[in-house]
Amino acid sequence: MSKEDYYSLLGVSKEASDDEIKKAYRKMALKYHPDKNPENKAAEEKFKEISEAYDILHDADKRTAYDRYGHAAFESGGGHSRASFHSGNFRNPADIFSEVFGGYDFSDFFKFGDQVRTSHTRASRGSDLIYNLQISLKDAFTGVEKTIKYRRHAQCKACSGTGAEKGTKRVTCPTCGGSGFVSMSQGFFHVQQTCQRCGGFGSILENPCKICGGSGAVVEESKAKIKVPAGICDGAKLRLSGYGEAGQNGGPTGDLYVAVNVAADRLFERRDDDLYCSQKIPFAIAALGGEVEVETIDGKCLLKIPEGTQSGAVLRVKDQGMPHVNGNIRGHQYVRIEIEVPKKLSKDQREALEDFAKSSNVAVNKQVGFFQKLKDKLDEL
Repeated sequence: MSKEDYYSLLGVSKEASDDEIKKAYRKMALKYHPDKNPENKAAEEKFKEISEAYDILHDADKRTAYDRYGHAAFESGGGHSRASFHSGNFRNPADIFSEVFGGYDFSDFFKFGDQVRTSHTRASRGSDLIYNLQISLKDAFTGVEKTIKYRRHAQCKACSGTGAEKGTKRVTCPTCGGSGFVSMSQGFFHVQQTCQRCGGFGSILENPCKICGGSGAVVEESKAKIKVPAGICDGAKLRLSGYGEAGQNGGPTGDLYVAVNVAADRLFERRDDDLYCSQKIPFAIAALGGEVEVETIDGKCLLKIPEGTQSGAVLRVKDQGMPHVNGNIRGHQYVRIEIEVPKKLSKDQREALEDFAKSSNVAVNKQVGFFQKLKDKLDEL
């Protein structure tokens, strides 16, 4: 069906000034405003049409395009390359109405049909909760089951979440008569606002529950068992469905999220599924090679030290890291070698090292005994 000419809709000529167009829109907007025509779909549609007409004609560029191409200037696929306007660019009638009538925010009053009631009566899901759980690296390696305690708003058992005392029910709100809204005059037109007494429900509690005070929920100490899988990473979250806050108006309960914090370990540093640690070894083993016993996350094992291992070298112990949380594979353990230098040497050890240094052409401090020092002193006299 073809759309009515915008000028005809507003009752002005094509030569009308911007002030004349604005004045005509004000007059018709008041006539067809939904608050003055409740339950009148035809008036509601008319109001939208005149708002659309004003949106086009009060804008110089849009008006020029309309005068040249008509409604086709604002239809997608119209074939007029010079007309860049699309019907989806028309503004909300509330914005136009606010602009024309002094800049007030009328968005709360432009709720057509039953849309205004649904936001107050719709069942809503309860809020999610988060619980911080700290575990050790060993627990993260093996997996663990924990019982946690936390506080939440749970459904009131005394009233089953209705908020009403047993044997009573909700009754029609005497202030709004069950509509959820009250009418009030604002200047030259009437508006509707949410009823403050019933909060838009249209009904109030005849006798609120004494346990929850009519809210339908009470704060309680809750418990939950959580299974932490082996290999879990620091910062991972586990979800317990239905362990969050109670819903409203019969809505479902929210969820509980358990944020797992893996404490730092005294021996191991974790990187993904791999573990890193340091190991001190004797100089002789570093030079000649051999085996040393090292700690792993689940026991001890022998680590082979190649001949000539340098301090700072990193050796791998295969499959001795953390298990992958979703599989049967494990990471590796990496051992950083630190060569241990003895603080005291026996006579034989010192002589052996001095011989080694001499054969390597390395100058070292030699230990001089008391009698040798005395002899050297006498020779100087």
